[in-house]
Amino acid sequence: MLRLYVEWHGINAGRSEALAIIARFDMPQRQIQNLNELLGRWRIDGMEFLRVDAPKLLLILIEVIVLIWLVRAVSRRLKKFGESKALPSGIRAQQLKTLSGIVYSAGVFVIVFSALLQMLPVFGINIGPLLASAGVAGLAIGFGAQTLVKDVINGFFILMENQYEVGDVIRTGGITGTVESMTLRKTLVRDDQGALSTIPNSEIKTVSNLSRDWTQVALHISVAYTEKSARILELLTQVGQELRNDPHWSDVLVSDPRVPGIDKVTGTEVDYLMLVKTRPGTQDAMTRELRRRIKDCFDKNNIQPAGPGRMYVVDSAPRSPA
Repeated sequence: MLRLYVEWHGINAGRSEALAIIARFDMPQRQIQNLNELLGRWRIDGMEFLRVDAPKLLLILIEVIVLIWLVRAVSRRLKKFGESKALPSGIRAQQLKTLSGIVYSAGVFVIVFSALLQMLPVFGINIGPLLASAGVAGLAIGFGAQTLVKDVINGFFILMENQYEVGDVIRTGGITGTVESMTLRKTLVRDDQGALSTIPNSEIKTVSNLSRDWTQVALHISVAYTEKSARILELLTQVGQELRNDPHWSDVLVSDPRVPGIDKVTGTEVDYLMLVKTRPGTQDAMTRELRRRIKDCFDKNNIQPAGPGRMYVVDSAPRSPA
C-alpha cells in the first residue's frame, strides 16, 4: 500500500510540474497572440482613419491655409494701398494700416476657431458641452467687459468713417487738443496747456474736427462809435486784400477775407466782423497777423479804438462858514 501511494503521488507531482512547464511556454505565445490581435485592430482602425477621417482633416487644413493666405493678401494689399499715396484726401494711410492689422487678426482667429470646431468631431470629441461652456463663459465675459467691447466697436467705426486721425485738432467732451495717438480702445489728446488726456472711445459721443480741410477765423474788431462805418469797412477790406496778396500768407489762405459788416453796436463802440478761411493749424498765426495789420492801419488812419469814456468828478465838500 505504501508503495502504491508513493507511486501515485509521484505521478501526480510529475503531472503538475509538467503542466506548469507547459503553461510557462504557453503564456508568451498567448501574449504574442493578444499583441497581434491588438496590432491588427490598430491596423484596421488606422486604415479606416486614413480612408475616412484623414481626407476630412486634410481638406480642413487646406481650407485653413487658403483662407489665411487670402486674408494675408487682403491685409497686405490694404497696407500697400495706404503707402502708395494714391488716395483721396478723406482716406488716411495710418487708418488703412490699422485696419489691415485688425482684418488679419480677426480673420485668422475666426478661421482657426472654425477649423478646430470641425476637427474635434473627427477625433470623436463631442463639442456640444464645449460650446455650451464657451457660451456661458462668453456671456460672463460679455457682461464684465461691456465697456471694453464698446470702446473697440466705437474705435473701429472711428477709423472706418475717418472721423479724425493722428495730428488732427479735435474737440470732444469739453477737451480741445491735438490727437497724439489713437487705438481701437482709446484716444490720446494733448491740449494747449500740455496736458495729455486719455479718452476711451466709448465716451466719444460727439467729436468736432478742427483740422479737416479748412478752418475759419472770426475776428471781432471794436471801434469807437463816432467813427464812420463806411470808412471802417473800407479799411478792413483793404487789410484783407493786402494779406491775400502777400506771398508769405497767400498759400495759407483758402479764400479771400470777407468783412460782412457790423456785428454789434453798444453805447460807446461798434463791433465789426471779419471772416478769414485758412489752412488747418494756421488759424492762430493768422489771427495774430491780422490784429497787427489792423492796428497799424488804424494808427495810420487815426481811427479811434473802442474804449469806455471816463469822466472824473471831484466833489469837494463846502467849507463851513468861519
